[in-house]
Amino acid sequence: MKNEKKLVKEITSMNDDFAKWYTDIVKKSELVEYSSVKGCMIIRPYGYKIWENIQNYLDKKFKETGHENVYMPMFIPESLLKKESDHVEGFSPEVAWITHGGNEPLNERLCVRPTSETLFCEHYSNIIESYKDLPKLYNQWCSVVRWEKSTRPFLRTTEFLWQEGHTAHETEDEAIKEALKMLDVYGDFCENVLAIPVIKGKKTQKEKFAGTKDTYTIESMMHDGKALQSGTTHNFSDIFSKAFNITFSDKDGLRKNVFQTSWGVSTRLIGAIIMVHGDDRGLCLPPRIAPIEVMLIPINTKNEDVMEKISSIYDSLKNNFKCKLDTSSKSAGWKFNEYDMKGVPVRLELGARDLENNSITLYRRDTGEKKVISLDLNLEHIIKETLNSIHENLFNKALNKRNEKTYSAKTMDEFKEIYKTKDGFTKVMLCSNPECELKIKEEIGVSSRCIPFVQTKITNTCICCNKPTDTMVIFGKSY
Repeated sequence: MKNEKKLVKEITSMNDDFAKWYTDIVKKSELVEYSSVKGCMIIRPYGYKIWENIQNYLDKKFKETGHENVYMPMFIPESLLKKESDHVEGFSPEVAWITHGGNEPLNERLCVRPTSETLFCEHYSNIIESYKDLPKLYNQWCSVVRWEKSTRPFLRTTEFLWQEGHTAHETEDEAIKEALKMLDVYGDFCENVLAIPVIKGKKTQKEKFAGTKDTYTIESMMHDGKALQSGTTHNFSDIFSKAFNITFSDKDGLRKNVFQTSWGVSTRLIGAIIMVHGDDRGLCLPPRIAPIEVMLIPINTKNEDVMEKISSIYDSLKNNFKCKLDTSSKSAGWKFNEYDMKGVPVRLELGARDLENNSITLYRRDTGEKKVISLDLNLEHIIKETLNSIHENLFNKALNKRNEKTYSAKTMDEFKEIYKTKDGFTKVMLCSNPECELKIKEEIGVSSRCIPFVQTKITNTCICCNKPTDTMVIFGKSY
């Protein structure tokens, strides 16, 4: 018993050391294990199941919006990567290069894809001829490599899993609509599946993706007040199509460049789930993304009547919920702690006394509340309502936390004062001069998160230079 309990203890308190708390959770809940290559992680079955659930939901949405899955090579010739100068400049410090094939030096270096814009562009230039070929709506599920200096599981790793959508359109208006539509898909997913409230907006020109005209983003706040860029979409306009000569004949027979977008989310979303909903007991998973929604635990596995009844209950639920019945010989107390740490939303406990009373005990992970429920009632309906209630509670807790940690500043002195004692987001007015944004980063140590679509007017002038502006920007520290 002593050894059993030790296995599910020793999570650092998030208030004592948030970074250590995060590391403890990803390891002790068996989401990942470190590999022998610095910055690379082994995603274990429980962690990969969360990613599969993310994939399954989003892949369905992509296909509903007309997108097709493809797969591009992992390797990009150096000459191809260099075709769009701003793009390659933005990625060059993070690129992993292949210089040899076996023992033979290559005639041209190959980069391991950090992202696949150049590959999609090369492909589109070969297959698009006419307006009848448009739009092209492609998506790819793959891994990418970025040689990060500082790494942390899920949040920033040398290799990570993601999806990247790449589309080509006749007009820029169509491309903008595509980018905003996919941002809505991401936002709806985060809020309605992950229970994570997001702020939708546009990146400043300083913070936009390398080589793009405009970047749109969903930003979420973690428990410690830092921001996590949870998904982005990009309007490339015709920047890449000019560099790669992607043209088509329009209805009048004129040759024109296509307009492009790209958009992506990654395993960073798992990091967001952990840091938004987790607590000192471990993970606290939103039901709609959890590998297991309902865990059934017999209090005494040697009691045949208990085992027969709980097996019957499991059989009645398994087709409608993601269920698991733990019949292992480990103690009930160990199982309670273990599945608390793994964030299972609902636990059903059945013992001899419950059996006598024709009842079962329902426990919800988010509140720690236990209820004794008569088995004469509609258990399936009660579980469904409970899971929906858990989702709403997790979302509202995260939203309230974000609201509590969101401030406004009218002057640089006010701005600086906030981050002397607090963490979170700050709304300020900002002009379009990138020097003002740079000054804020240098003096206060925060970066612009986005220009939110829903604007709040703080003052009429830029917080840095006092020139007139009507743009409110959200700043914060970030992962």
